[in-house]
Amino acid sequence: MERPAWAPRSIDISVPSVSRMYDYYLGGSHNFEVDREAARRAMEFMPGLPKVMQANRAFMRRAVQYAAGQGISQFLDVGSGIPTFGNVHEVAQAARPGARVVYVDHDPVAVAHSQAVLEGNDDAGVVAADLRKPQEILRSPEVERLIDLNQPVALLLVAILHFVEDEDDPYGAVAELREALAPGSLLVLTHASYEGIPLPPERAGGAVDVYEDIRNPLIMRSREEIARFFEGYDMVEPGLVAMPRWRPDTTPEDEDPYAFSGFAGVGRTA
Repeated sequence: MERPAWAPRSIDISVPSVSRMYDYYLGGSHNFEVDREAARRAMEFMPGLPKVMQANRAFMRRAVQYAAGQGISQFLDVGSGIPTFGNVHEVAQAARPGARVVYVDHDPVAVAHSQAVLEGNDDAGVVAADLRKPQEILRSPEVERLIDLNQPVALLLVAILHFVEDEDDPYGAVAELREALAPGSLLVLTHASYEGIPLPPERAGGAVDVYEDIRNPLIMRSREEIARFFEGYDMVEPGLVAMPRWRPDTTPEDEDPYAFSGFAGVGRTA
């Protein structure tokens, strides 16, 4: 397999990456055949996966606009993935010029492309770090340069927590990040779940098995389990709901049924 010029030498291009699979679902070009093959296998069980990812991105943009409208000008996007149209910094800085954004990801391709996209943007940066190690994020030079933790921050954990297994204590990581944030900060979160998928769980489970096969388990949590991530936050209306139902721009009933897979919500610290 020939290595594209944009692919960092440090990555193994023979192993699928969930970030690059996500890029493929969204119609991006920064993925390899091994990623496309894994994504197509998952889509054999859940053909609506691209619709799920599109609904996820649309919610993220609405949530960032909401945060900016609430006066927040600092955004910490953990598990940000490969840049695609409508990135957090584009939405935030259009709504609030001068808004500061830090992207965090552990995928070298995502980090490299974020750096390229942000070149010349002094109000945005990228950190190579892992959600499971919150202090690495909080103490990184880019967070210290751009984020004032004494002022409200919008913390984005969008489509990331379902890749953190219980044994890695995702609830503890989220709580540790929450404790570092000033009052009035927001948690913006989406999470996969069997609830809402327009398929029998056993068929949707075939897509989950694909992620297990590539050693990136997809943890499907219940609504109750997902709500636990918001402990210490007051939920913003309409609460924890299907992605198209969170402050929609269009009529949710017009959305593809797959868009209602999983949950989205925003919480505010007291």
